[in-house]
Amino acid sequence: MLIDSHCHLDRLDLERFGGLSGVLEAAKTQGVTRLLSVATDLESWPALARLTEAYPQIALSVGVHPSEDSGRAPTKAALTALGREPRVVAIGETGLDYHYGADSADRQQDWFRMHIAAAREIGKPLIVHTRAAQADTLRILEQESAAEVGGVLHCFTEDWVMAEQALALNFYISFSGIVTFKNARQIQDVARRLPAERLLVETDAPYLAPIPHRGKSNQPAWVRHVAEFVAGLRGESLEQVAATTTANYGRLFGIMMEAD
Repeated sequence: MLIDSHCHLDRLDLERFGGLSGVLEAAKTQGVTRLLSVATDLESWPALARLTEAYPQIALSVGVHPSEDSGRAPTKAALTALGREPRVVAIGETGLDYHYGADSADRQQDWFRMHIAAAREIGKPLIVHTRAAQADTLRILEQESAAEVGGVLHCFTEDWVMAEQALALNFYISFSGIVTFKNARQIQDVARRLPAERLLVETDAPYLAPIPHRGKSNQPAWVRHVAEFVAGLRGESLEQVAATTTANYGRLFGIMMEAD
């Protein structure tokens, strides 16, 4: 069994699959039986919940992406209220992204702290996006005692130094299709060295399709390519990586993992 630990089902072109059921069927043919559909704003969260409500294999998160600054601003009250919904297993995606928005750093940091406070209040882990903001991400996670709930640095694109510090803060590391890219040597080094008990795989669909589908619209089925590539880096079988990441997913997000 494989799990796509981070995708955006509400952003997929569902028509080309014949609906969400088609996405899930395509995933199932590749051994992908569970998914975590990650929120990026509060406006679209009700529609995401409705879209996925008939599918118990799909878990949800609640949060506002650091680059989503044009819609409804998050509040701790809103995050904790939605975060207590039974199908919600995490707060996020949250974090810092200075690649395009360094001018909004203060606002991003305020929102990041708010998400951490909400996660600590309800006792659920964080899903963290970080780009071009390594020092501030780690500093805020430590200052706000994020280790109390832990979480995952998703779509990891940083170096081993950051990975080690994230591990010390009770965080997991998740690899997306970027790890399969030829120039991703730094990320591949982290994938080789990471302790098995902190490893996750994801698609971030519809973004960042792995080789051999790079440049196409991504889908949860293709997390298999990520897992196969990571297995090769680590000198493990696909079955080993699948079992490890499935167990880690269940442990991090408090989900009882039964055979599907």
